[in-house]
Amino acid sequence: MKLTRRAFIGTTAAASLSAPLVNAGGHGRPKAVIIGGGAGGATAARYIAKDSKGEIDVTLVEPSRQYYTCFFSNLYLGGFRSMDSIGHSYGTLASEYGINVVHDWAVGIDRGAKTVTLAGGSTLNYDRLILSPGIDFIDGSVPGWDVSSQNAMPHAYKAGSQTELLKRQIESMPQGGVYAMVAPPNPYRCPPGPYERVSMVAHLLKEINPTAKILIADPKPKFSKQGLFEEGWQKHYGGMIERIGPDFGGDNVSVDAGAMTVTIDGSVEKVDVCNVIPAMKAGRICEIAGITEGNWAPVSAHTMQSRIDENIHVLGDASAQGDMPKSGFSANSQAKVAAMAVRGALTGSKVFPAKFSNTCWSLVDTDDGIKVGATYKATDEKIAKVDGFVSKTGEDAALRKATYEESIGWYAGITSDMFG
Repeated sequence: MKLTRRAFIGTTAAASLSAPLVNAGGHGRPKAVIIGGGAGGATAARYIAKDSKGEIDVTLVEPSRQYYTCFFSNLYLGGFRSMDSIGHSYGTLASEYGINVVHDWAVGIDRGAKTVTLAGGSTLNYDRLILSPGIDFIDGSVPGWDVSSQNAMPHAYKAGSQTELLKRQIESMPQGGVYAMVAPPNPYRCPPGPYERVSMVAHLLKEINPTAKILIADPKPKFSKQGLFEEGWQKHYGGMIERIGPDFGGDNVSVDAGAMTVTIDGSVEKVDVCNVIPAMKAGRICEIAGITEGNWAPVSAHTMQSRIDENIHVLGDASAQGDMPKSGFSANSQAKVAAMAVRGALTGSKVFPAKFSNTCWSLVDTDDGIKVGATYKATDEKIAKVDGFVSKTGEDAALRKATYEESIGWYAGITSDMFG
């Protein structure tokens, strides 16, 4: 039988979980280094440290001292959350779990030497490396826009200052002005995210600028929870929102940040706020590590190990793993599988079959919550969907309110799971 690279990685990955290792220097505790402190990285660091009970030296590399979750950042735009309520620190991970939290940028990975180079000049050794860097943007995917335009036309798809900037711009719109969104092509972080954002912007404008208009230029023929969002837009924001899909030029868009214009299939639209969400790819550290194929990093569904380097695991948005959406819940679920695999490889602890789940909640208006989700299993080819669920159009107000309240409980639970 011909042994393909994919089969080889699967075989070596299984073998690597069968015996404990010592660290790369040949002595002391084995070392796990995690790059990226979001839903994937923070969860993985916490679970490795918690469950290995000090047997593994855990280092988490994250440049931000205060981490703002992308999930629920749209609710800040709508006025349902404060910025402080979606910000989290790493103090508990350091003080209660013994994790070495390093606030720096990872700028280099030597897979042969198994080292990570930081922008500050220091070098970290690892036995297992977990990459959970989230997303970066593809240059040129929206003609006229690059990261130098993000202050004039914010993406706000990495939460924090960009989110605050976008809200200030919306609040400063002239009465009757136009908010435009350039929606991203598949695949991208949080499939319902742009459309929840439209809902939250509409909610805010309905209160402070009721004659304003929202224009969506969308390259996709359909989107997550489309029927539910469109039902909600008609019910709550009738006449405010116009979506232009690819049939009418939504896939032929350019922008001019200086003139504040959006050109859709040759038609120039003057706008007051332009939220450009470009096409996405794995965070750049994955490219630097040389573990990407195309825009994403392929992994084994059983362990989240890179299919290119068995000593590296890739989580969340950056990974090409199969059927799971790129979401915070997905990253958190994948992190627990990777943490178990890393513990097994480094200490010989038992590794159980991988299981995954995801739910994405969205808020359409006050107490009008909707959701979509599924459970998944690991196959040799990918993370495969087992079954799923989605809210239905026409649900009564009590059920929608309960769905929203469920999301509030989930947020409290997942951030505790991430940050302790």
